[in-house]
Amino acid sequence: MTLHHLDCCTMCPLGRRFINNQQHLVGHVLALETAAGDVVLVDTGIGTLAMAEPQRLMGRQFTTVFRPNRDPARTALRQLEALGHAPADVRHIVLTHLDIDHAGGLRDFPTATVHVSARELAAVRDRGTFNERQRYRPILWEDGTQWAPFGNEADGVDWFGFTGTRLLPDMADELIAIPFSGHTRGHTAFAIRDGDRWLLHTGDAYFHTGTVHPHLGPPSRYLRIFERGVAVNRRAVKENHVRLTELAAGHPDVTVFCAHDPVEFARLRAGQQI
Repeated sequence: MTLHHLDCCTMCPLGRRFINNQQHLVGHVLALETAAGDVVLVDTGIGTLAMAEPQRLMGRQFTTVFRPNRDPARTALRQLEALGHAPADVRHIVLTHLDIDHAGGLRDFPTATVHVSARELAAVRDRGTFNERQRYRPILWEDGTQWAPFGNEADGVDWFGFTGTRLLPDMADELIAIPFSGHTRGHTAFAIRDGDRWLLHTGDAYFHTGTVHPHLGPPSRYLRIFERGVAVNRRAVKENHVRLTELAAGHPDVTVFCAHDPVEFARLRAGQQI
């Protein structure tokens, strides 16, 4: 398996100088090329249609506050094409959750099977809270999207003390879904085997590398307030921080990273450790 780190949603939010030293956020997407030549995506970032019609597809609030880079070359579709792949090569997409900056590229891959937590899909369908009515944009995916929801609870696979679920038969020992609710109802992290190491894509379980890797400095107060504000369960988010910090410190063969930190993205893309 060949693994690619892609930034598919560079954002320069309002107040960006208070967010991190780089003054921007990334949309960290993983593209996994299998031995058969297929592609599995972990998240999608923002897609070509959303780039072309930002206010209609992403909404005025998101585009005004987060100010995403709208260069179509930054989309997963265009970056995969540059690697020699057609849209139909993307057989599976696994989603940490269904926020705009994680699921905004689904329309670019209409033949893919989309794996997402059943709890997350339920949150989108009933949008029972103000938070959920604001954050989800069903217009970003097709009515005919091939959803493959996995269970609300993990099925008992042990992964470094976490309980997970195997999703794809062809990648049964290489891709494991681990529940991490807190940011959203059905938020999920994905563990991916990379040779003799593991990568853990934690989505929005945290936003600044220092939250889990303290030697890289603490997150800003601004970012901590933002993280609490967008969480559906703040207590669960704090508990997730502790669990992930312990995992990163106790298991050097596991690389823990989130979706939006530019330092983590730059290091991993360069083949370096966090």
